[in-house]
Amino acid sequence: MDRGGCQMNGGGGGGGGDGSGPDRHGMITLEDLESFSEDQLSDSGNGSLEEEGETMEEDEDSDRLLHYWQDVARGHQVEVSQDMAEPIQQLTTNNQGRSQREHIPFTLLTRKEKCGELLYEKRHYEKGHWACITMREDTYEQSICYGFMRIMRYICQQNSLGNYLGMTLPIVTVVRTDESHSVISHDVTVAYYLPAEHQAQPPQPSDNEVVIEIWPATVVYTRAFSGPTNEVTIINQINAMAELLDSPGVCVNDSFIVAGYTNPAHSNRQNEIWFLERR
Repeated sequence: MDRGGCQMNGGGGGGGGDGSGPDRHGMITLEDLESFSEDQLSDSGNGSLEEEGETMEEDEDSDRLLHYWQDVARGHQVEVSQDMAEPIQQLTTNNQGRSQREHIPFTLLTRKEKCGELLYEKRHYEKGHWACITMREDTYEQSICYGFMRIMRYICQQNSLGNYLGMTLPIVTVVRTDESHSVISHDVTVAYYLPAEHQAQPPQPSDNEVVIEIWPATVVYTRAFSGPTNEVTIINQINAMAELLDSPGVCVNDSFIVAGYTNPAHSNRQNEIWFLERR
């Protein structure tokens, strides 16, 4: 199976960097790729892309981004292949003024607070087209990695328009658990909401495993959290949210959404856990 240019290296043992246990296979996600700004690239010690962009040839710029991201990926025990250079460049640079991220529209229904602290929000999302791929790998992290790479290719070039489609936020993953919310399935769906200009006529994927789905209008209960997302933190967030809801029985019990808004490399990464109201 084509894994979108993302190949996992054999990982070593040792303790997890966040203190949560043994290291798992690392991952590189679409969020990693699209949200690295030129300022972050300059922080790597390789200079500023903005300063040098006027004099660098396009192929040199592409190679530089690829090499930078390959260095980042090694920290995740992930190998990024040469053919990812163009998608990485498209998701990292200006793209003719289209670098602004479009947020998925929703209507805020209610907010629950306690002592001034926001516990969760209840939102309504309209029906919309999403590009989705479901992966089933040996680990949850591998499924996320391979899925994001495939979606990234669709956004950048592997679509019927042959164009960069533009980014929307959040990028979401649908995770499935057992009834006790103690184990996450390795079947993980990665989904990208198509920008408004493509909602009426979604460009078709070249990859036959990426499918365009119409997700119905949905009410979600969402709670923000910061930090990394992995099997341990996701399970913890699901259980914490279940305890906060007044009537958890109104929500689907075995399928949840993790929404990511910022680069996982940030120390204060912004995420949300979504519970879906039963229809």
